Amino acid sequence: MARPAQRLAANAPGPFYVDASCIDCGTCWQFDPQHFAPHGEASHVLRQPQGDGELRQALLALQACPVAAIGTTAALRARTPADGFPALITRHPAGDVYYCGWASRRSFGASSWLIVRPGGNVLVDVPRWSAPLARRIRALGGLHTLVLTHRDDVADHDRWARAFHCPRWIHSADADAAPAAERRLEGREPWALDADLQLIPTPGHTAGSLVVLLGERNAVLFSGDHLWWNPAQQVVVASERYCWWNWPEQLRSVERLLDLDVGWLLPGHGHSHGFAPGAWRLALEQTLADARR
Repeated sequence: MARPAQRLAANAPGPFYVDASCIDCGTCWQFDPQHFAPHGEASHVLRQPQGDGELRQALLALQACPVAAIGTTAALRARTPADGFPALITRHPAGDVYYCGWASRRSFGASSWLIVRPGGNVLVDVPRWSAPLARRIRALGGLHTLVLTHRDDVADHDRWARAFHCPRWIHSADADAAPAAERRLEGREPWALDADLQLIPTPGHTAGSLVVLLGERNAVLFSGDHLWWNPAQQVVVASERYCWWNWPEQLRSVERLLDLDVGWLLPGHGHSHGFAPGAWRLALEQTLADARR
C-alpha cells in the first residue's frame, strides 16, 4: 500500500498521490491520462479528480497499479467500484474488447485484454490473479482461450488457466516462459484460431513475439510489446531500446503488418490508439522510415 511519507514531490496537491515505490510501468497514465502522467523515472498525479466520474477513473487506476504505488484517503478508497474491471474499450463486429486492469508486477504492469465474442471469450496476456475480476469475467461468459503474446507478459497464466480450464497459446520460441502451455505456435506463418481471430508471429522484441488480430476490416490489433502509440509525436513506435532479441528481425516483422486494415492498436505497454481508414499503413511506413534513419 502507498505511504504518505513516501509521497513524491511532483504530485499535484490533494488526496491522490504516487509514492516512491512506483516502478514507472505507465499503467496509471495509460489508463487515466487525465489525472496521471510520467515524471522522470516515475509517474505522478498530474491533476486531482473532480466529480464522481473522474473519481471513479482515478480509483480504477489506483486498483490497476501493479505495485500499489498510488494512495489516497481511506474514505475515497472505500468508493472504489467493485465492477470497474474489465472496462469496455471498443465494440467490434467480431467481439467486444475490454481492458482487464489488475496489472501484474511480474509483467512490469503490462496491459491484458479480454475479447468477448460468440465463438468463446479470449484473454490476450494476463493480469495478476484477482478473484473479483475472475467473477466479472465469468459473468461475461468465462474464458475459452488464453493467448500469451511473448515471454515477458505471462504473469499469473497458470492460475487463470486452471480457474477457467482453458488452453493457452504461446509461440514455441518463447514457450520456456510458460512450459505448461497446451498450444504452441510454430514458425512464422499466421495461424487462424477461427475466421475472425488470427495469431501472427512477429519475432524481434523476443524470438517468440506474436500479435493477435481481431476481425479483418477495421481490425483490432493486440500488439504485445511489438508496437505501441506515442501520442506526443503521433507515431507508432517499434523500439530498438526495448528490443530484447533481434532489431532487424523486428523491423521485418513490422513490414509484415503493413497490409492489414487496423482500426485499433492495443499494446501491452504504451498508449492505445484508434486509426482512421487507411491511416494504419501510413503510420507504419513512418515507423519504418524513422527506424532506418
